[in-house]
Amino acid sequence: MKKLLSKEAAIGLSAIISLIILFVGIEYLKGVNVFKPANYYTIKYDNVAGLAVSAPVTVNGFQIGLVRDIYYDNTDRKVCVEISLDKDFLIPTGSKALLASDLLGTASIEIALSDNTTETYKMGQEIPGEVKSGLMDGVASVMPNVTALLPKLDSILTNVNSLLSNPSLQTSITRLDAITANLEKTTAALNRMSNNQLPATLNNVVSISSNLDSITGDLTSVTAQLKSAPIDSTITNLSHVTGNLADMTDKLNSKDSSIGLLLNDRGLYDHVNTTISNVDSLLIDLMKHPKKYVNFKLF
Repeated sequence: MKKLLSKEAAIGLSAIISLIILFVGIEYLKGVNVFKPANYYTIKYDNVAGLAVSAPVTVNGFQIGLVRDIYYDNTDRKVCVEISLDKDFLIPTGSKALLASDLLGTASIEIALSDNTTETYKMGQEIPGEVKSGLMDGVASVMPNVTALLPKLDSILTNVNSLLSNPSLQTSITRLDAITANLEKTTAALNRMSNNQLPATLNNVVSISSNLDSITGDLTSVTAQLKSAPIDSTITNLSHVTGNLADMTDKLNSKDSSIGLLLNDRGLYDHVNTTISNVDSLLIDLMKHPKKYVNFKLF
């Protein structure tokens, strides 16, 4: 029986098949599906720190491809990144490829699509690339300020340690504990007072309030009566009475009237006093010797 392939041809064919399997395996490990059609584009960056071959290419968080190759362009002195995207995915012109890094420093490419719906990039064209500012960039900008604050923080911590080691602080804390205990006792006493005495006090307040209402009503009626009273005529009469009293006082102080003479004339006073004394002596003598003054004769 004649052999279809010679020994050399079989070895060559096996080697070719092995190379194909090795190539497909390596590409598969890279994440490249050699049996699936894809579009290739290039992107140029100044710095691709953290970006590696087989890094994902996403749109709105959905992976549409991966990084196929990274090399340095001596002409532009930029790093060229070749990406492989799904054949059905078309990138509109004006879109940008953003290089984004996570907290661990691993980079990926995010496609920011433009609003252009008429034109798309052709396979092999260059897509404008930009580096997306991430969280680490913000941290890097904050680090100088933190470095400047470190000496101040050291002095602040020193002052805090000296404050904490001050015996006065311990004394203050002990006093605060005592004050807190006293406040608890006061609160308990107030609670007992509110439970026992507060209802009676409230009842007294209610009765006092009702009494105040009645007093207010009485004051209102008195005020109404005062408004209706003839205050003007009363004041006029009081004025006349005051004038009459003043005239009477003047007459009593004057020596032109009888009462004034009686009150102010010393001689008249002495005569009246002497007369009264004589009348008194006469009455006494009359009571002692009635026959001297009264003489009755019978038949």
